[in-house]
Amino acid sequence: MNFFEQQDVARRNTRVLVVLFVAAVFLLIVLTNAAVAGYLWFARDYNVYSGGRGGFSCFLSYFSCQRFGSIGLAVTATVALVALVKWWQLSTGGKVVAESMGGTLILPSTRDPAERRCLNVVQEIALAANMPVPPVYVLNDERGINAFAAGISPADAVVAVTRGTIDHLKRHELQGVIAHEFSHILNGDMRLNIRLAALLKGITFIGDVGHILLRSSNRVRTGASDHGKGGAMMPMLGLALWLLGLVGAGVAGFIKAAISRQKEYLADASAVQYTRSADGIGDALKVIGGYIPGTLVHAARAQEMSHIFFGEIEHRLWNVFATHPPLGKRIRRVDPGWNGEYIQREMRQYGRTDRPQGAEVGVGRAALVAAAFAAAAAARKAVVEPDASLGAAAEPAAVEPAAVESAAVADQVAAQDADFGPGPDQLDERTAAREEIPVAFVRQSQEPLGAQALVFCLLINDDADLRGAQLDIVTEAGVTGLTELVNTLAPGVRELGAPRRLPLLE
Repeated sequence: MNFFEQQDVARRNTRVLVVLFVAAVFLLIVLTNAAVAGYLWFARDYNVYSGGRGGFSCFLSYFSCQRFGSIGLAVTATVALVALVKWWQLSTGGKVVAESMGGTLILPSTRDPAERRCLNVVQEIALAANMPVPPVYVLNDERGINAFAAGISPADAVVAVTRGTIDHLKRHELQGVIAHEFSHILNGDMRLNIRLAALLKGITFIGDVGHILLRSSNRVRTGASDHGKGGAMMPMLGLALWLLGLVGAGVAGFIKAAISRQKEYLADASAVQYTRSADGIGDALKVIGGYIPGTLVHAARAQEMSHIFFGEIEHRLWNVFATHPPLGKRIRRVDPGWNGEYIQREMRQYGRTDRPQGAEVGVGRAALVAAAFAAAAAARKAVVEPDASLGAAAEPAAVEPAAVESAAVADQVAAQDADFGPGPDQLDERTAAREEIPVAFVRQSQEPLGAQALVFCLLINDDADLRGAQLDIVTEAGVTGLTELVNTLAPGVRELGAPRRLPLLE
């Protein structure tokens, strides 16, 4: 498969579809003006007892430039305001979207083997994609195999996976799914997805207003029944706006689905590029086809963000509104020789005690989450400059390798990967270097203060004068305990040698 050609085609189609979406929004605004004009025409004609009903020319009189402009401005302002509010809510960071769907942040200190494996895969794909490692969330209540990336930019992006994804996919399949989501981050799909959600909310708000008017019409009819006027006008206006909302939602949903389908083809092609193999993403899609829950997601707010997921979150009667291409077409795009058979994978039986209850659950959880994001932000802002110490390749002294840390958990992860079978891994050398990092540094990297200290240690120069000036800058930062920790860790970091310095930073 020529995935570079697939990327170019998908990008061209997406531009066309975005233009169509804007045109559809304009059309719906015009229809809303027509509905308001019809309401005013009917109200005026209804009040003319002596003359008969006004004709079509009377209706057209409400489309004067001044009146049409005023109505159009009011409708446009309302739609824009609602869309901006929705945009502001969603643009505060990907973690807001993940948490709104019941996502739980996976901390580096997790003891769950499946979560540890997922973190490792995310780190590997981030390295292959040359981007910062995003925070990872897990939707523990979802048994379907699905995932999504959310955020405005790589700096505030998060990756979320369902419990079914990390429990039922082999390692190379999980790599394919994660690489698919990284494509959405790097190609700017997340920003487009947020814009689509905001615009859709602005359009459907018209229908929401109509629904409110219909519900309140009973009270209005009761109060105006003697006159026979108010009770008829309010339901008509509400019904008109509600129908316009349905039309708006249908048109916007159709175009949103078309845009999303093109983005999914592009992301599948990019997953092949990042993993250097079509087996990962291809096998993951085949597993979904043979897995009973499929990609279903039951979170309360999943529907309004259905276009950001890896797969369709619900069964649809009409594919025209499907936000994702048919599963078979996606598989054949990455595996033209597919024989049409899905991979059957038995669903794990979950009990009451199966949900992970790590140390992050309970008292202090909010503080831990905030600390984890603070550490990630600090790491993203750091820039490693090469120095003379990079030429040395001394071995670490008097510390155990990180492979001995949490031996029980590491054994479980290895056993889980063995059960799933080996998958294509393009990062063997980096993985080996990472396993040689001293356990003390691994533990420090899992704490916010320790992670910042290690970044500064990697920047410390061997020259005594320069090192003193650098330590003064660290002290001026005003972070309690940071300078002392840097002084403690710096000698060991200098002894690491070049092959293990970059894996430590990652």
